[in-house]
Amino acid sequence: MNTATQLRAALADSLTEDGTLTDPEWSSAARAVPRELFTGSYFLAVVGSVPTTYRPVREGEPAWLEGVYSDETLITQLDGRIRPDDVTEGTVPGSPSSSSTLPSLVLRMWHQLGAEVGYRVLEIGTGTGYSTALGAHRLGDANLTSIEYDPVVGGAAAAALKVAGFAPRLIIGDGLRGDPDGGQYDRLIATCSVRYIPLPWLHQVRPGGKILVTLSGWSYANALALLDVTGPGQARGRFLPGYTSFMIARPHDRPPRPTLALLPGDERPSQIDPAKLDNWTGGWVAQLAAPSAERMGTGAEQILWDVSTGSQARTVPDANGGWSVVQRGPVRLWDRVERAVQRWQDAGEPHQEEFGITVSAAGQRVWLGTEDGPGWDLPI
Repeated sequence: MNTATQLRAALADSLTEDGTLTDPEWSSAARAVPRELFTGSYFLAVVGSVPTTYRPVREGEPAWLEGVYSDETLITQLDGRIRPDDVTEGTVPGSPSSSSTLPSLVLRMWHQLGAEVGYRVLEIGTGTGYSTALGAHRLGDANLTSIEYDPVVGGAAAAALKVAGFAPRLIIGDGLRGDPDGGQYDRLIATCSVRYIPLPWLHQVRPGGKILVTLSGWSYANALALLDVTGPGQARGRFLPGYTSFMIARPHDRPPRPTLALLPGDERPSQIDPAKLDNWTGGWVAQLAAPSAERMGTGAEQILWDVSTGSQARTVPDANGGWSVVQRGPVRLWDRVERAVQRWQDAGEPHQEEFGITVSAAGQRVWLGTEDGPGWDLPI
């Protein structure tokens, strides 16, 4: 059986070979930080279960340590309250609410942030504390502040960090409000996604500093952005290559809704293939166009339901090989999505890295190509 040290070294070697680890200092952190202290027991999804159920993998069980050092996201909490050790037998349904993000993504984001020794960094979302430990190893305890929304999760992370020998500044609170004591940071990194850039961040990161955060929404499409803070309350940035997703920050998540009932409405042919919404960037473009909508369905049969107005849109194949859409309510959801997707198609269906974002007192706008190109306002 391989030891934790051997498995940690093998993971770091693998991440070096695939180009994730390029900075020797971050490689040193990856080889030094014991992930097993931060994950403890975790959940694995039961393959083929509908709805998805999870089985706990408890600390010390066969293959537990190998799972810890796999390059996988490990679910550590369901529904904001259920932890693996709470499940005494069998499996349990639920929605993931906390996790230890796959190491390759955590380390890639620390690289992308460009934080160096001497920089003050604010981390939003302590989670298990694994990412926090990596940052503390590289930057020093005194330069890192981490905020966790969930007090149970934050308490477990604090205990694990202490055992691992790290002592960064830890806060339990709403990270979207930033550091309650204020302060000027050089960098901000978020391990949760947001619907828009919280204004306190834009005043707590100094001009010339950077913010790395995933933008998401109620359709749960994601895009990773790196912003340069240009002044108090102002920033400009680009979206990065790759495919990054995080759980949405709880204060930004959609409100509860009643069971959805599909109702009659106005029908017309669709001008786009609804399956374009299954594309990583296509679904994100649709979310930009209808930011208050939740998306369900797949392929030719898409369903949009507007959380704020109850408006609906649903698509189905038609007899002529095309698609039809039924819409009802004050917001014509498919009209908005259709226009946005067509603009994206006209540009050649580029990946998100061809998009940028501008934040100012006038609002927050995502744009395609250049700042004067097609764009969509974020729902601040």
